[in-house]
Amino acid sequence: MLVVISPAKRLDWAERDVAATAPDFQDDAISLARTARNLTLGNLKGLMHLSDDLARLNRDRFKAFQDAPTDDVTRPAALAFAGDTYQGLEAGTLDADEMAYAQDHLRILSGLYGVLRPLDSIQAYRLEMGSRLKTRRGGNLYDYWRDDLSKALNTQGAATGSDVLVNCASQEYFGAVALKALKLRVVTPAFMEDKGQGPKIVSFFAKKARGAMARYMVQNRLKDVAALQDFDIGGYSYQPDLSTPDKPVFVRPYPKA
Repeated sequence: MLVVISPAKRLDWAERDVAATAPDFQDDAISLARTARNLTLGNLKGLMHLSDDLARLNRDRFKAFQDAPTDDVTRPAALAFAGDTYQGLEAGTLDADEMAYAQDHLRILSGLYGVLRPLDSIQAYRLEMGSRLKTRRGGNLYDYWRDDLSKALNTQGAATGSDVLVNCASQEYFGAVALKALKLRVVTPAFMEDKGQGPKIVSFFAKKARGAMARYMVQNRLKDVAALQDFDIGGYSYQPDLSTPDKPVFVRPYPKA
């Protein structure tokens, strides 16, 4: 099985002694960065609903974006992203064998880079998949990526003998995958918290749990959908009465402060 997650807005740019790999869609990232570089500060601010400070930060990032990036300006993707999902993934604590397995079975969807492997080198950026960045392919990044993401996932599924894709990405990002072009069965876990009035999705906890599920799949080399049901990290437990074959639901008591 393959698993996909979303990137993160927040970055951890600490240096890592890790051999990085080149993204498959490097040329596309360069092209998109050039397009974003030509935006005014106001346009960039409006495009991603940024504060003035964040707009300036990301304008400077796009201006500094290198066509032939050197090692000092890049970091491995799974170690550079530092949002909620990556607190659950804890990529920095995977051992060498686990990271090698993740390199083949874990993918990060990206508005700038399309599809990333965990060790693919990225430059500092922020460009959400839902951004209405106009390019030669259309008025937003969904238009830009079209079937490319599905084709890349299909290729990796065939290379690893996988026929199932576990979707641990957000709707914003997974919505860019053209399902009609995807040959893999999609299974989307849901993670809920129960305060005693019925289970509900709490965004922060759900994001962290999606990263933990990706880690669980990597560490246990999961090959069968049914094996997902054994996931119990963080106190979650599989709920058969709430689940469907393609949407397993996991619930835990709402964490107390």
